Amino acid sequence: MKIIILGSAWPYRGGLAAFNERLAYEYRQRGDEVEIYTFKLQYPSFLFPGKTQYSDEPAPKGLTIVRKVNSINPLNWLRVGREIARKRPDLLITKYWLPFMAPCLGTIERRVRRNRHTRIVSILDNIIPHEHRPGDRLFSRYFVSSTDSFVAMSRSVLEDLNLFDTKKPRRFCPHPLYDHYGETLPKTEARRLLNLDPDGRYILFFGFIRSYKGLDLLLDAMADRRIKELGIRLIVAGEFYGDPKPYMEQIERLGIGESVVLCTDFIPDSEVNRYFCACDLVAQPYKSATQSGVTQIAFHFEKPMLVTNVGGLAEIVPDGKIGYVVEPDAQQIADAVARYYDEKSEAAFTAAVGEEKKKYSWEKMVEAIGNENDVRTEM
Repeated sequence: MKIIILGSAWPYRGGLAAFNERLAYEYRQRGDEVEIYTFKLQYPSFLFPGKTQYSDEPAPKGLTIVRKVNSINPLNWLRVGREIARKRPDLLITKYWLPFMAPCLGTIERRVRRNRHTRIVSILDNIIPHEHRPGDRLFSRYFVSSTDSFVAMSRSVLEDLNLFDTKKPRRFCPHPLYDHYGETLPKTEARRLLNLDPDGRYILFFGFIRSYKGLDLLLDAMADRRIKELGIRLIVAGEFYGDPKPYMEQIERLGIGESVVLCTDFIPDSEVNRYFCACDLVAQPYKSATQSGVTQIAFHFEKPMLVTNVGGLAEIVPDGKIGYVVEPDAQQIADAVARYYDEKSEAAFTAAVGEEKKKYSWEKMVEAIGNENDVRTEM
């Protein structure tokens, strides 16, 4: 097939770009022709909460990435839509994660549909965002009406789609593994690279730090007497997308400064394996969620997980088998962490993660997207 993926890609950084690039590689391995159309302007600087939108990593090898999309210029949307329409791809795959992007992506899709050939599929991260803004639902409705079919990566997002459409084809397919972050390192080697105690006990909070991800709950849990007595330390690895001051004040107030390792710059792809391989347990204390790429990195490196019972997280982390599912509550989080070490669960959970991760292949995502003639509906 001839395929175009529309969305984030290098030189932009983060999980969205990583997803689109990995999906493009999967299609290339199948012998399909694939291009990624990405942004020349993704977010205006004043709307971007982090330090930079751009990657310091080299361009991904072997991928055709076209930088032409301007997220805030309607004339650009029309030009890009006409250009893609003229190329007549069999599939246009659009990653949808934020209503802000709906006018841009939806307008491009509308122009492409005029060629009466291209099937348009959207992979939905979220359709109702974690952090609500005026106009969100109006924008998402516009985008949904532009798309032929959908793949949702959590059942909660599949249900949210019903607020905007109940008839178009849609499928559920869990987020595939992020398997491109380098080799698995021995724990002692990963800790040496991060200057950590080789014999210490470490749990990991990884990714952009936003309020809905519940780092404050995890910090409260770290103040639990049992956690201190067990000598457990928390690695916070990721960039603040917001004011770091409340977290710094919380750490000081709780007296847990010696128990928290702050690595709060953006973690480049080439160093992700160090953090996952150095820890004993990956913690995702989210207050709201749909799915998470962090979970799929943990699967790849075969790390047990602690997640909260929100969105689609509990769907893919069987409680008591590869980790724990708790409510977004500091006491329950502390109980689970203490239990993990008291019961010496790491070896059994790690082995189970190795088996469980076989469910989350990129081949299954490609099957869910389907081919140019696929119009089946699956709920």
